Amino acid sequence: MPGAITRRDVLGAAALGVAVSTGTETSALAAPSRSPAASGWEAIRLERPLPLGEVPTPALLVDAAALERNLERMAAHARAKDIALRPHTKTHKCPLLAKRQIEHGAIGVCTAKVSEAEVMVDAGIGEVLITSPVVTPDKIARVVELARRSRGVRIVVDDAAAAKRLSEAAQAADLVVGVLIDLDPGIRRTGVTPGEPALALLREVARLGGLRFDGLQAYAGHVMHVTGWEERRARSLAALERCLETKRLMESAGFEVGIFTGGGTGTFDIDCDVDAFTDLQVGSYLFMDCGYRRVGDRDSAVFDAFEPTLFVQATAISQPAAGFITVDAGYKALATDSGVPELRDVTGVVYNWGGDEHGILKLEAPSRAIALGDVVTLIAPHCDPTVNLYDVLHPYRDGRVEELWPIAARGKSQ
Repeated sequence: MPGAITRRDVLGAAALGVAVSTGTETSALAAPSRSPAASGWEAIRLERPLPLGEVPTPALLVDAAALERNLERMAAHARAKDIALRPHTKTHKCPLLAKRQIEHGAIGVCTAKVSEAEVMVDAGIGEVLITSPVVTPDKIARVVELARRSRGVRIVVDDAAAAKRLSEAAQAADLVVGVLIDLDPGIRRTGVTPGEPALALLREVARLGGLRFDGLQAYAGHVMHVTGWEERRARSLAALERCLETKRLMESAGFEVGIFTGGGTGTFDIDCDVDAFTDLQVGSYLFMDCGYRRVGDRDSAVFDAFEPTLFVQATAISQPAAGFITVDAGYKALATDSGVPELRDVTGVVYNWGGDEHGILKLEAPSRAIALGDVVTLIAPHCDPTVNLYDVLHPYRDGRVEELWPIAARGKSQ
């Protein structure tokens, strides 16, 4: 049964030195030698609340109260701007959090990969947009199966031949699959060239059976981390201009463009003012990270419209030299593509990579002493790939963890 707590979950929680409640019994198994691993998507309740200082490290923490504030801030922003939210779950890969976003008014969610969409549909989330195109028979078959299970599943297309293969598979299954044409706003990653090439693709899609044209995707991911709000705004609007022209071109040709989706956390308060947009694919706002905080927002050099809520807790384990101390969180605990993590509540300390398993803290002028055995809290450099390194989130309130949130789509890269 999807979401049921299994023996594997019980063993995983036992690795924390605690027990989980299954609803009918409580396990007190001896702790195994492996890390916690989640098999379902439902929260795993701990029989005994776990103080943060007792969580084995490295561990992925979530400040649950701050997370709720971020959810409500983005929801309130969307209401004020009369725009919908279609959050991207590649940030958290956690159906529990996707459901919280929907409870806060989101019209559905996005996934980057088919396998992520499968996890979300398994968890009962029906409105899922797959934001990357697929071309191979196996993935096309999986998309069609998802569309059979939920008519709210959609996928983007950017190539006529791939659209034809999707059409044939959908017709063979006696289904109609909703598709969005993916426009390239300059990122040069996926998407058809705006203008006449996009219109030609739409004409082909409209000719094919088994497909329903639902709208356009225009995600300018290359502008999300542009430093400075004014510069980011100018570059986002410039990137979107040809996409907006394409929408008008399609409408002039007699096509209805029901959905115009894109945007992200970096442009959440920019793209919302573009009338064509129906919804925003925001993701990182839920957690935030060092990379986003550096780009600044409308009123500050620090992007602080949303609070950091995702942290890696690490333990100081060795001090081989004066002025330095080693923690147990390195390349395998934190994403490395956006610089180094920052300490949440200690200043005067600089993190340096120390290898797969270790980070080395340079104690320049620490605001508090860090001794062997102490835990430190690190803000992730980049939240999305950091989340993908862990099996569970440890949500905490008042310094205690009472349940685990499975990262059920972890490793789902197909």
